[in-house]
Amino acid sequence: MTADKQLAVVAIGGNALIRDTAHQAIPDQYEAAALTVRGVADMIEAGWNVIVTHGNGPQMGYILRRSELSIHEVAPVPMDYAGADLQGALGYMFVRAFRNEFRRRGIAREPVALVTETLVDPADPAFRNPTKPIGSQMDEAAAKALAAQQGWVVAEDAGRGWRRVVPSPQPLHIVDYQPIVQLARAGFVVICCGGGGIPVIEEADGTLRGVEAVIDKDLASSLLARTIGADLFVLATGVERVALGFNTPRQRWLDRMTLDEARLHDAADEFDKGSMGPKIKALIAFLEGGGTRGLITSPAALGRALRGETGTLMVP
Repeated sequence: MTADKQLAVVAIGGNALIRDTAHQAIPDQYEAAALTVRGVADMIEAGWNVIVTHGNGPQMGYILRRSELSIHEVAPVPMDYAGADLQGALGYMFVRAFRNEFRRRGIAREPVALVTETLVDPADPAFRNPTKPIGSQMDEAAAKALAAQQGWVVAEDAGRGWRRVVPSPQPLHIVDYQPIVQLARAGFVVICCGGGGIPVIEEADGTLRGVEAVIDKDLASSLLARTIGADLFVLATGVERVALGFNTPRQRWLDRMTLDEARLHDAADEFDKGSMGPKIKALIAFLEGGGTRGLITSPAALGRALRGETGTLMVP
């Protein structure tokens, strides 16, 4: 038992598993996962209990593309089931990568993957205005034909063709948080909340029903970290530190941010809305909810970041 150890939630993006367009195959994604877990193993060797969450954006695109290509022969895959498929597949990928890394290092830990549901509000405004593009790009006629046939909402995607769009509601509750934290406190490395969790709504009689939507992985991970009282919330991304004026002549790397500073920078649109912005919002929510330490760094730099050698630390 390792209940005395500190508990961290580490959120890893789905894009972290795809190095470039030449390495998108599943064996390539496993190799990327194997590299990614090394940083988490550094944390475990340093004495942490760890919960790993992960994105699935590119992988969801692949599974929906396969579904679209075969739609004339088999019924399309509902998004909640596609999410469950990916939680199982990517969970297996991370479990195998962790198990092999632990064997290599002689670490006496066991990884476990848990299919996770996330409760959303059926009255969330996102359901009235779907905006999240998913699946493949199509010409307008094909997109509208599929929309009429399948009941989809489609929209033009920034001059790149037409795509299906779905709601992205706010996560309200991690349904499976109790087994997640119990397993983590017992020393298991838990892989969960894949893709932000499978979005479900609660019916009047208390039953749960999956819905066609996607949940922001960083916001769901922040909610999980707050719910279980994690000591540290880590967002593992493509850069070692956060920068102001990223990729501009005034670029300045940040070693540390307070909650108030993060709010000011976010309000000033310092962070890209498609990449770093959601991560900053997730850390703000974590600290506002009682969290004491947030960290943004790359997976490979996790060990050094915990020693204060790199990374951007966020504190209340």
